[in-house]
Amino acid sequence: METVDVVVVGSGIGGLCCAALLARYGFSVVICESHSIPGGAAHAFERQGFHFDSGPSLHSGLSYSPSSNPLRQVLDAIGEDVPWLTYDAWGCFLPEGYFRAAVGAESFNQVLSQWRGAAAVAEWQQLQQVMEPLKAASVAIPPVAVRSDWGMLMTLYPFLPNVLKQARTMLQLSGPFSRLLDGVVHDPFIRNWLDLLCFMLSGLLAKGTMAAEMAFMFADWYRPDVVLDYPKGGGGALIEALVRGLKRHGGQLRLNASVQQILVKHQRAVGVQLQTGEQIIARHAVVSNASSWDTLKLLPETALSTFPQKRQHLPACPSFMHLHLGIDATGLPPDLECHYLIVNDWELGVDAPQNVVAVSIPSVLDATLAPTDKHCIHAYTPATEPYELWAGINRKSDRYHQLKVERSQVLWQGLERIIPDLRDRCEVTLVGTPLTHERFLRLHQGSYGPAIPAGQGIFPGCKTPLKGLLCCGDSTFPGIGVPAVAASGMIAANTLVSISQHRELIKEVEPESISG
Repeated sequence: METVDVVVVGSGIGGLCCAALLARYGFSVVICESHSIPGGAAHAFERQGFHFDSGPSLHSGLSYSPSSNPLRQVLDAIGEDVPWLTYDAWGCFLPEGYFRAAVGAESFNQVLSQWRGAAAVAEWQQLQQVMEPLKAASVAIPPVAVRSDWGMLMTLYPFLPNVLKQARTMLQLSGPFSRLLDGVVHDPFIRNWLDLLCFMLSGLLAKGTMAAEMAFMFADWYRPDVVLDYPKGGGGALIEALVRGLKRHGGQLRLNASVQQILVKHQRAVGVQLQTGEQIIARHAVVSNASSWDTLKLLPETALSTFPQKRQHLPACPSFMHLHLGIDATGLPPDLECHYLIVNDWELGVDAPQNVVAVSIPSVLDATLAPTDKHCIHAYTPATEPYELWAGINRKSDRYHQLKVERSQVLWQGLERIIPDLRDRCEVTLVGTPLTHERFLRLHQGSYGPAIPAGQGIFPGCKTPLKGLLCCGDSTFPGIGVPAVAASGMIAANTLVSISQHRELIKEVEPESISG
């Protein structure tokens, strides 16, 4: 029986950020990961020389420092980084046609001028003006300064003048983004476009996405000289950097270590028991990076009564269909984009099943991710695949394989708009389903995370009703998406340390803000 200060359940980005920071703070910490690969939904894998990202691959605010991106702040705190490749646009196939969506506010003006006219351009420019104070408010509090107890009054004190200056505007950040659009944006194309951006960020439309999320995005994407980032070596290189930081500061990562139960004694989480029967005792806390639903499954029945019904029954976003392809790239045009978005029909809504396809071809930026003259491709339906279609199906049955063929056609068709002879070029073909998500990520119904619309609730904080148990990840405030889960891991780690330790870290990561 091993004893450490903190046990972290799951090595997703939230869990890795939390554990690496705790190790940096001087805690003895161990991550228990059920998979053979770290990274959770962001893990990478290899087949026949093709290196694939299993999840997110659209990043920004990571190639420079200091940055308001929480993941960048974690990397700075643990002294790790990866080489970053930068680019400035992605391709969009929309019902109106194709355009190259460059980051920066001005580039979108050109598209609007051509497709919608001067009135639409004026609305977009007015929206930019409306968002200016909100952009400033969204970055007024650096994520590294946040913790989930009364000590936050002390850690936020150096930033108080800026917070007070933005106080009135901050009140607007908790409401739905659509509330800011009403009265400003009437053009249907712009409304559809913003619904799409909201959905890709949060899994919800503009009416359900918090204004804070879009304000943060506007602050990051619509500024001078902005670029998008991709880690050289793929998403796996980013995970490796977090693991290096964890181990360099004395933390442990245990793979193939599936947690069977969170141990509870006298209504306090005191450790975990693995499926092997081994127990790891935690002196200070257990931090679960599993989803809210899966965390509850790890608790004994007697501990569940401490959790309110609302926390036990969070609504879930749908799941995904995936294609991971390794293709022959001979003769393909050299100007392929790293990313594409495809919308088939605005009228259906961007959250409709089989309507939106996201595509990543990272070997366009980093040729080492595929063999010579090859490309690796990841296409997926972004949290729109109903789990109910797959529930209870045997993965070895003919019905399962037939459904995989049927439900993946929208991905093939979307990719054929980019590479018409794609099917003839394939050397590796992998189809993922909600059951794949559920199985490999140990994730309830293969979900993207909780669907909590703005104005109807907020994500639970890192603290739970059970003493000694904290949470991080996409079921925890601030919510879904890489920056959010990194922030959740940071908040959980900060909450476990003394205020003096926390303030020392803030001085290292945000020296200019402190001195200012």
